[in-house]
Amino acid sequence: MSISTKRLKASVYLAGVLALSVSFSGCSIFSQTEKDLTEGWSADKIYTTAREAMTAGDYERAISLYESLEARYPLGNFAQQAQLETAYAYYKYDEADSALDAIDRFLRMNPTSSDADYALYLRGLVNFNRGHSIVDKVFPRSIADLDTVRQKESFQDFSHLLTRHPNSKYAPDAKERIQHLRNSLAQSEVNVANYYIVRGAWLAAFNRAEYAVKHYQGSPAVVDALEIKVKAAHNLGKPDLAADNLRILELNFPARAAALKAQLR
Repeated sequence: MSISTKRLKASVYLAGVLALSVSFSGCSIFSQTEKDLTEGWSADKIYTTAREAMTAGDYERAISLYESLEARYPLGNFAQQAQLETAYAYYKYDEADSALDAIDRFLRMNPTSSDADYALYLRGLVNFNRGHSIVDKVFPRSIADLDTVRQKESFQDFSHLLTRHPNSKYAPDAKERIQHLRNSLAQSEVNVANYYIVRGAWLAAFNRAEYAVKHYQGSPAVVDALEIKVKAAHNLGKPDLAADNLRILELNFPARAAALKAQLR
């Protein structure tokens, strides 16, 4: 290896070390600046400033301030409230996973808090609104086409709220959202069942429709699910099963049952 090549490599190495040094130095300077920002502040001042940032829509700054507050005054009067407001700030900042982590931590640390109902409500709200990206705002889709896992989690969160805190001021809205989710989840099951029908997978179609009927009573999609069960049982060569489901359809939706009978003749 030539001397010039060695010098070139040494120069590159030195430049890299210097770049890293500057980078780490920059980080430490930034951290120090952020640390000094609230150095000597009272809990009340940090909390008030965080609330002002929230009101202004500066959620990133609010999160930083709330987390500083909790770190510096973990046993203070503002600590619990800071945890909850951090979760809400993460939610508004479109950081759903961080919001859920903050909520779960709050519930673990404060299981008997008077704000536990709000924490459960907020958890349901975070999951309810997941999947509503900028693409969904430009090209809106039915909620039944979105992630059913998150919908089910939201359904559970709101259900827990109603079970544990039936008199909560958040209960009425939670009930409305549960009904909306029930309808959506039932429609999702019917959509999947229809997908299986097109492919001739009658047993899979029957099972998805049965799940919808069993778990989402009161949803408009239940009538479609009952029809699918009848058709699937008929095509599976199970006339008794088809007849049983047809009777249920006749009792509840006679007009749809009559139309289906005509199709199956």
